[in-house]
Amino acid sequence: MKILIVGAGGIGGFFGAKLQQSGADITYLLREQRQQLIQAQGLTIETPKGSFTVHPKTVLAAQLEPIYDLIILACKAFDLDDSLKSIAKASSQGVILPFLNGFTHLEVLDRQFGKERVMGGVAHIAATISESGSVKQLTELGSFTIGPRTPQQVALSQELFSLCKKTDFDAFYHENIEQTLWDKWVFLATLAGMTTICRGSIGEIAATPYGKDLSKRMFAECCAIASSESHPIAEKTQLSSQEILTKEGSPFTASMLRDLLAGKKNEHQHILGDLIGFANQGSIDCPLLKIAFTHMAVESKSAV
Repeated sequence: MKILIVGAGGIGGFFGAKLQQSGADITYLLREQRQQLIQAQGLTIETPKGSFTVHPKTVLAAQLEPIYDLIILACKAFDLDDSLKSIAKASSQGVILPFLNGFTHLEVLDRQFGKERVMGGVAHIAATISESGSVKQLTELGSFTIGPRTPQQVALSQELFSLCKKTDFDAFYHENIEQTLWDKWVFLATLAGMTTICRGSIGEIAATPYGKDLSKRMFAECCAIASSESHPIAEKTQLSSQEILTKEGSPFTASMLRDLLAGKKNEHQHILGDLIGFANQGSIDCPLLKIAFTHMAVESKSAV
């Protein structure tokens, strides 16, 4: 299987390097400056357990050919349009596997490529690109969940899962991958909404008199929206998510907060705004989620 990964950031860099280590045929689509850096010094992955460097194959958009069985989109949600333009010379064949937050990106990709060519994937990792250009894993969290959305994708999905099982990161295969996407979305929206409003970690929020209750209320709003879209969050999943979202002493924050504090572009529209869009369609009341979105909309406008 020939795999093209769009971008060598937190998701693409970490999981692609791990897959390459285990023998997978990986090529990175990069911008020229990033390509020059990686060609000169390799792609270094820093983890809590140690660091390693790989020397991957890289390509620029103008050099692409339609020779890949799988094209992994590992960009931020707001970069989807640019990523699709960048793979234009390669995307006439192969399956597209997006690891984007939210859900509406699947609608965009289905319209362009057809559902039979768009798999589902969820990545759980906290990582960033350091000043030196390495990918730095911020916690030991690092899991990769994939699954087919149509019968035509089953064989490719299983082949990719077999490659993942040769690595040392946690890999999961779910037949109902769209439910997995919703499970992550409601969790992430709560995490991002609460930590950006409060500008603090889960532990700092939980230590306040009302923090745990507010986190649970925002999570309940998100769960109600998922249910209205025929993707109810299982009770076991709800309990495990709430435990993480209200854990005392936890340093956990959302990448949206890190982007906010750094003055970077963020995914508030895709994580919070799109979820509110579904709420409006289903007449679901979600005042806390709307406060979180409004706060980020104002903050993002101020940063421009």
